[in-house]
Amino acid sequence: MSDRCLEVRRLGRVGYADSLERQKELETEVIATREKDYLLLLEHPHTFTLGRRSKNDGVLATAELLRNLGVEVFEINRGGKVTYHGIGQIVGYPIISLSPEREDVHKYVRDIEEVLIRSMADFDIEAFRIEGLTGVHTTEGKVAAIGVHIKRWVTTHGFALNVNTDLSYYNWIIACEGEPVTSMDRLLGREVDMAEVEDRLEANFREVFGYTAETRAVASVPAAV
Repeated sequence: MSDRCLEVRRLGRVGYADSLERQKELETEVIATREKDYLLLLEHPHTFTLGRRSKNDGVLATAELLRNLGVEVFEINRGGKVTYHGIGQIVGYPIISLSPEREDVHKYVRDIEEVLIRSMADFDIEAFRIEGLTGVHTTEGKVAAIGVHIKRWVTTHGFALNVNTDLSYYNWIIACEGEPVTSMDRLLGREVDMAEVEDRLEANFREVFGYTAETRAVASVPAAV
């Protein structure tokens, strides 16, 4: 990957529909040029997303309750089942070309897991994989979910890391394989600085994926739902 540069955009709070549009635009660019890759780091308002393996009973809340909770629901083309995105969670969307040297979907997912595991180790959190499951786990539960989509070997969607996340929203979905979930603040017993976590995610992403060239990261914008 060293012959291409990675531009990291820290976007603050972004509505889910807007993030889909941004990913699509960048996906089109990367497919066409194969010159620059992107990593978007952001936060969503309360959202449930239904991946390709979702079932109709994956969201337990009624439409009225969803309105009261302030949750939007989206059916999307990533792999996986139902997951939650929301305030206090860092979502990462790599839009990168895996062609020609990384044309291996399973390796790509394992590499994303490695980025997250190293980032958790930077905060003295022991995180690990579980055979047969996707995502990153701790002894207290799953701390990060992964769901990806690949078109012409260009990736979209990505990972969601629970940092200072209100975990009660998970009560209203059957998340992934139904395993328990946790967050960095719960594991550490304190609120965690989101920008510090983004720093470690970016550094570990560059290292795991072998980027040497880089462009200026776009700074966070003020949060807005």
